[in-house]
Amino acid sequence: MTGTEIAILAYAVVCVYGAAVVRGYSGFGFSLLVITALSIVIPPRDIVPSIFMMEVVASLHLLRSVWRGVHWRATGLLLAGCLIATPLGVHLLATVPAAPMKLAIAVFVVVAAALLARGYALKAMPGRVATAATGAVAGLCNGAFGMAGPPVVLFFFSSPAGVAVGRASPIAFFVGTDVLGLGFQAREGLIGRDDVTLAILYLPPLAASIWLGARSFKGADPAAFRRWVLRILTLLAVITGAQAAVELSAA
Repeated sequence: MTGTEIAILAYAVVCVYGAAVVRGYSGFGFSLLVITALSIVIPPRDIVPSIFMMEVVASLHLLRSVWRGVHWRATGLLLAGCLIATPLGVHLLATVPAAPMKLAIAVFVVVAAALLARGYALKAMPGRVATAATGAVAGLCNGAFGMAGPPVVLFFFSSPAGVAVGRASPIAFFVGTDVLGLGFQAREGLIGRDDVTLAILYLPPLAASIWLGARSFKGADPAAFRRWVLRILTLLAVITGAQAAVELSAA
């Protein structure tokens, strides 16, 4: 390996480690953080499939420890809505400019996070229609630009389910969406031996950092955890909005 390749590999390991700590602690945010960071030095085509593989590993690893905290009824309805709407999201990706949609979801997430930070909360878990509709919104976002997380995270953290359920349920939800994403990528011939090799190469820092993040959650105060989740959501929204602004300015 050349010096440049070694430097890129070291940078990638650091990015995976940092993003996975966030994932282990909050239960979400890995893909967007690591893809945004790595796309500075590596073409997205060369990293997205391996990142999705790592997402599946991360989700399954975390799911074992949060299984009892998952709100399975809501998660099932969210997945149903997501699966139905994801093809429509893919169609929007193919026919509608992604940048305005990214900007819209970024603004929505920032506003919603601000409302939650000010104390807004639902008095009861939403019904079947509202839950499935939230899953459909997540599916649209997932198909259109690969960001299914924020609608689902906001759904649980605005409900009275509690922070443990709010962390556990999105983890279970992401198992389904990650497998779905890998299926679409495999169908398009985007997964090769190099992608599998990269995913395996990143597994040690991934496992160590997820363990560290999950360990930090165990001792976290619920109010402090809620504040950090809202901060992470806002950060992801700002990153997405900045990406959209760059794309719009370049158009």
